[in-house]
Amino acid sequence: METPPPMESNALVSIEMQPEYLDTQMTDVDVQPTKRRKKKSIVWEYFTIENVGQGVRRACCKQCKQSFAYSTGSKVAGTSHLKRHIAKGGCAVMLRNSDPVTPKTAPVNGAVKRRYKSFNPAASYSMFDPDACRREMARMIILHDYPLHMVEHAGFNAFVHNLQPSFNMVNFNTVQGDCIATYLREKQTVHKLIEQMPGRVCLALDLWNSHHTTGYVFVTGQFIDSDWKIHKKLLNVVMEPYPESDSAFSHAVSACLSDWNLEGRLFSITINQPISEIGLNSLRNLLSEKNPSILNGQLLLTNCFARSLTGIAQVALKSAQGTVNKIRDCVKYVKTSELIEEKFLALKQQLQVLSTKTLVIDDQTRWNTTYEMLLAASELKEVFSCLDTLDPDYTEAPSVEEWKVVENVCTHLKLLFNTASLLTSSTVPTANTFFHEAWKLQLELTRASASEDKEISTLTKLMLESFDKYWKNSCLTLAIAVVMDPRFKMKLVDFSFTKIYGDEAATYIKIVDEGVHELFLEYVALPLPLTPAVVEQVNGGPGDPRQEDGGHGSGGLGNGLGLTDFDVYIMESTSQQSKSELDQYLEESLLPRIHEFDVMGWWKLNKVKYPTLSKMAHDILTVPVSTVSPGSVFDTGMNEMDHYRASLRPDTVEALFCAKDWLQFEPTESMDSLVKIEFPI
Repeated sequence: METPPPMESNALVSIEMQPEYLDTQMTDVDVQPTKRRKKKSIVWEYFTIENVGQGVRRACCKQCKQSFAYSTGSKVAGTSHLKRHIAKGGCAVMLRNSDPVTPKTAPVNGAVKRRYKSFNPAASYSMFDPDACRREMARMIILHDYPLHMVEHAGFNAFVHNLQPSFNMVNFNTVQGDCIATYLREKQTVHKLIEQMPGRVCLALDLWNSHHTTGYVFVTGQFIDSDWKIHKKLLNVVMEPYPESDSAFSHAVSACLSDWNLEGRLFSITINQPISEIGLNSLRNLLSEKNPSILNGQLLLTNCFARSLTGIAQVALKSAQGTVNKIRDCVKYVKTSELIEEKFLALKQQLQVLSTKTLVIDDQTRWNTTYEMLLAASELKEVFSCLDTLDPDYTEAPSVEEWKVVENVCTHLKLLFNTASLLTSSTVPTANTFFHEAWKLQLELTRASASEDKEISTLTKLMLESFDKYWKNSCLTLAIAVVMDPRFKMKLVDFSFTKIYGDEAATYIKIVDEGVHELFLEYVALPLPLTPAVVEQVNGGPGDPRQEDGGHGSGGLGNGLGLTDFDVYIMESTSQQSKSELDQYLEESLLPRIHEFDVMGWWKLNKVKYPTLSKMAHDILTVPVSTVSPGSVFDTGMNEMDHYRASLRPDTVEALFCAKDWLQFEPTESMDSLVKIEFPI
């Protein structure tokens, strides 16, 4: 009896894979051939199985012809990776197909029968849109200040390719164009907002330097919309080749007014640094030229409130520089060693010091961090004084006199810090808010400068000299703004000036009173807007009676013949009526002083009662007191354009900065509710 030849190790696999083998080798055996289990996965509507070698099968995509491992010998890879190929956008042909292949179903007795779990690749992935990806990439670059050249970096290209192989990466020129296109789209939205504003615009100018010695003037506009909500928008970034020139600021303002069609709608200008008298005259002439009725250019604020507060803080810190440096060294000694910091905390617990302050080394480019460092160290002075008992190497503990200096500095820096913190909010404060802060600061420094304590008087006299420059320049504008607050009107001006100026208060109160009335009279002189019906008649439209009477109105007076004196009478009587509008407002009782008070909302509700005064109110309340962004309020140095941005085209720089401002900030509410009603007596 012959021994049959040994079977190969993969014979079972071969038999399963090759049904024809059964037909040829076992025809004489009365046994039914083994059937393969029917494949139920929906993926087989998109793949075919191909034999590529002995015992090796691969799945081939019907769309893109890409093959994937399926089985080797008795090991089967499954279908999960095949599903991902068609469901997650891996198949390039399917991505390009706007109508992806849908699963097949077999009708049974006239009905559609589900063969397996429903699977629809069209619903499992979103169609790849390269244009949308480019728009989002431009948005990402704008919002996060990424360099435009990142699209040419090898690492970024590899990362994007792994995420989506079908995306063709753009170059620098293309992404620059995409960013400018984003800017132009957003500019249309801002332009519509400005076109609908009922009042005027107030501009704030912030000058940035660069290592190229060129300057960039950031022009920010504040205005209200038709709902009387304040908006703060970066309108332009104007590159000035000679930033130190007398015409730099006036050129930037002119460019902004022209770009946004704001000629004749400029109310005030606030700048962030002293400029020459010639430069000031250029800006005043610009104000007078565009708006000859606005206080003869007196609404030109030459001091930024944030910069002024920073200057005063630096004066205070400089006066105690030696002590401040010593405290900083003590804090560094503790914070730069984990072992010493553990000893410090253990000693604090042992001494039962209740302060919750945490020591932190300050950033000398931001004065608020120095204040917070001194404040924390002052509250933990007992621990510092005893630290040498646990650490013999600690020998530089501040003396009692030095701690007293720190306390004096912190006491007066707190006034500045609390006021400056109002400017860090993303909401837009109305101008009346800062009259409260400014006059209290002026009063406190005046009182402290007359203190019998020589150290306190020496410190505060220096601070007062610095603040006086801001107060004298901005006092009138802030006072007029607070008069437009129905909770205070002229009463708070009378009260605060009496506290500050004493016997001379009447002179300064009179200046404010005359300024309010002068500004109001200028608004009275402004022409009232024509209604559509009047415009139609002026243009000879259907409502014009002259067309119905051969050019003569009823009674032969259609051309105004004989009514010249009547027109003068109407103007004079209207003027007298409007003049009394301010007096009526000032004579009415004050509103209750509540914290949750929206001054803009009040004027919106009362604009029918005070049609002229309400226009003056929304303009004066919108005046910006600061020119810097909320994140730069505490900066001790001037802003400087980085090397990369300075190397870009000026229009690209403007597009990047303006678009970022418009994309990241939503319309904001008035922050008048944050006014603290406190009267130091």
